[in-house]
Amino acid sequence: MTLEQLRIFATVAEMLHFTRAAEMLHLSQPAVSAAIAALEAEHGLRLFDRIGRRVELTAAGRLLHGQARAILAKVEEAGTMLAELSGLSRGALRLAASQTVGNHWLPPRLLRFAGAYPGIRVDLFIGNTEQVAEAVRDGRAELGIAEGAVTDAALVSEPTEGDRLRLVVGAGHPWAALGRVDPAMLAAGRWILREPGSGTRALFGAAIRGVGLDPDGLDVAMTLPGGGVIRAALLAGLGASVLSDLIVAEDLAAGRIVALEGLDLPARPFHLLRHRDRYRSIAERAFVRLAVDDGPPPR
Repeated sequence: MTLEQLRIFATVAEMLHFTRAAEMLHLSQPAVSAAIAALEAEHGLRLFDRIGRRVELTAAGRLLHGQARAILAKVEEAGTMLAELSGLSRGALRLAASQTVGNHWLPPRLLRFAGAYPGIRVDLFIGNTEQVAEAVRDGRAELGIAEGAVTDAALVSEPTEGDRLRLVVGAGHPWAALGRVDPAMLAAGRWILREPGSGTRALFGAAIRGVGLDPDGLDVAMTLPGGGVIRAALLAGLGASVLSDLIVAEDLAAGRIVALEGLDLPARPFHLLRHRDRYRSIAERAFVRLAVDDGPPPR
């Protein structure tokens, strides 16, 4: 078993598609298939079940995937440590961010970091809070930035500047002219929400419970995977939602979306997530100092 075979296997296991994995690895599809076939033949185990055009991990494949990710993370860590012998002139930084962070809070900070360290390649994964924590836990990211709080013994969580959630509707919604809604209206409302596992959805649930309602009893007309698509649904007058002020600031100023009182939605911090036992690269520390703490570039 070689590191290249493990790298190919891990990519196929995450994409669950040979052609897409080949594209990501910049290899031909036959080369990827041959590497997996050789790995399976070497150990006499089937790692994937082929079902039509898609694949699924077998029990053996799931076990190997966890080990492969841990090994590849260690190799990446060793490479990072060697690259740091030349300072911050080259290297890579692997980030994971939740939706609002990655799409709205992070871009200007990435630009600042890229201006200071043009030789550092940044690889960014965007998911929900649970997926960000999983990426850091598995070693696919060395730093995660999430909207929701995470309790995980393997991770260290540090709060940083965040945003504020707002109860919002489109300007044409019946609530728009009221300024405030009561629990009975919230209970009868039609909602457009983020998916379970997102920090926004968790805080919305807590706020709804705070006014004596059960979030599972609400009329959730749509569950959508990001704040941008929810914003579009609000502009179309399809319901009410809770969104970050980073997403709707321009719409609030223009009157296209209206913020309402009636839910206790305090300012929330974002959370920097690191693995408790993994090495902190100089690139990660430089990113936090420059882009998160607004400090000067390390010398």
